[in-house]
Amino acid sequence: MASIEQIRLDFPVLDQQVNGSPLIYFDNAATTQKPKVVLEALNKYYSEDNANIHRGIHALAERATAAYELTRKKIQSFLHAESSDQIIFTSGTTASINLVAQTFGRANFEAGDKILVSNLEHHSNIVPWQMIALEKGAEVLVIPVLDSGVLDLDAYQKLLQENTVKLVAVNHVSNAIGTINPIQEMIALAHAHGAKILIDGAQSVAHMEMDVQRFDMDFFAFSAHKLFGPTGVGVLYGKRDLLESMPPYQGGGEMIKEVSFAGTTYNELPYKFEAGTPNIADVIAFSASFDYLNSLEKGWVEEQENALLNYATEQLGQIDGLKIIGTAPNKIAVISFLIEGTHPQDIGVLLDKFGIAIRTGHHCAQPLMQRFDIPGTCRASFSFYNTKEEIDRFVVCLKRVVTMLL
Repeated sequence: MASIEQIRLDFPVLDQQVNGSPLIYFDNAATTQKPKVVLEALNKYYSEDNANIHRGIHALAERATAAYELTRKKIQSFLHAESSDQIIFTSGTTASINLVAQTFGRANFEAGDKILVSNLEHHSNIVPWQMIALEKGAEVLVIPVLDSGVLDLDAYQKLLQENTVKLVAVNHVSNAIGTINPIQEMIALAHAHGAKILIDGAQSVAHMEMDVQRFDMDFFAFSAHKLFGPTGVGVLYGKRDLLESMPPYQGGGEMIKEVSFAGTTYNELPYKFEAGTPNIADVIAFSASFDYLNSLEKGWVEEQENALLNYATEQLGQIDGLKIIGTAPNKIAVISFLIEGTHPQDIGVLLDKFGIAIRTGHHCAQPLMQRFDIPGTCRASFSFYNTKEEIDRFVVCLKRVVTMLL
């Protein structure tokens, strides 16, 4: 396999100076960088194949349609889904979750029903359920999180036992603190109590293998830009019987079979959920992300990122006054931290002066910040193209920043 130096050359954005220093990009939980093959695929579509898809009979339309549908097939393989018809393209994880809330939720929720979400969730897996619960007279209940950042599974089981739960919505991995949730156990418990479950996979897809059938997932949502692909593309996987029972989310072209003023019949899966001209170029470019990931040695990505997480945790632990928020035994390569006497935003601004990109704030997880009684954190998140040498420089610069602030 290629060396880490060669791999980094595949990501053009990493080869630049920011404020006079080499860029260190530790904001991978917000979005991952894109390899050359993705950028080239995007350019190729607009340069050679630009056409609308599915209904054209000319050469460009047929090439674009074939490339677009090939991405769907690759996602099916990546998720180990039964059929590519179960792969719905959306604009992102947020749109995928909203689709389920506004279709499955509207068709199935009744007054008094309960929806379980965890205290670890991103706002995009909280607010849609609050909206549909308000409309239908249902109630959102919260799965609590322990001080370590691990979900309280005893409380989860009790909530399932004591309530009429129609749906559980939980992330596979916390974007804010990196906790990996035991979704196989959580799915089995939900099903044992007659509930369906949606897994927000935005933060897990880049770090571990997925198998929606083995885990018996009802719904799984993620975004391309978290998996080295373009922004503006999301995916929703659903079990066939659920997707077929759900009404369309939006009306327009492509999602219909026949339209008349006497009535309209809807298209089959997956197209009944894909109204209008889709984000053709970025879906096609996303295909190249899977080609790139498949070129890497199996298991290497997870091994590399675990090594970075362990090394960074050890090095940061040597800084006086630094406290890591979220110490679950199973984490992806995300470290959220606070330093006594400083504000996260000040640290982020000053680190940027050294060319270091981290994320600061509440990370779209305000309920979790409230749970820990903090305004936000500094978050460093790593990908396989990061290095221990970058972590060393990060720690040196962080110590300088702390000296400047205290």
